Amino acid sequence: MRRASSDRVGMRRRYRYGAPVFGFHPVNLAFRFLLEVAALLALGFGTYAIVSDALPTALAWVVALAVPLVAATAWATFNVPGDKSRSGEAPVPVPGIVRLLVEFNVFVVAVVLVWFASPTAAVVLALAVLVHYALSIDRIRWLVAAR
Repeated sequence: MRRASSDRVGMRRRYRYGAPVFGFHPVNLAFRFLLEVAALLALGFGTYAIVSDALPTALAWVVALAVPLVAATAWATFNVPGDKSRSGEAPVPVPGIVRLLVEFNVFVVAVVLVWFASPTAAVVLALAVLVHYALSIDRIRWLVAAR
């Protein structure tokens, strides 16, 4: 009987707001890490595709490396204190909605930039981001509620 009781408690922990709790699940966090890496690569790849015709090759490479570096810096700097999907530390503490907007903007800009190099890659990245955020609805709600 104790087992049934603990199973019910476990189920309550796995479901919040009527939705499964996947936003902080290790598999989803690994998926998010891969998406972050893909977004940074897409930013560089897409930027190079756009600027390579207008700039000398060396300068195009510098710009293509600078754009993902700036995005990664913003991504690592602006955090919500206590975010379980990160270290919990925040070099620059921001409200959850600001963090969500930083993430969203990096993904959107990555999709838009890579579209110029490879529309198929842009669609795949966009769909992967949508799947991640659909699985992370509990984290999104937490970010929106975080002040």
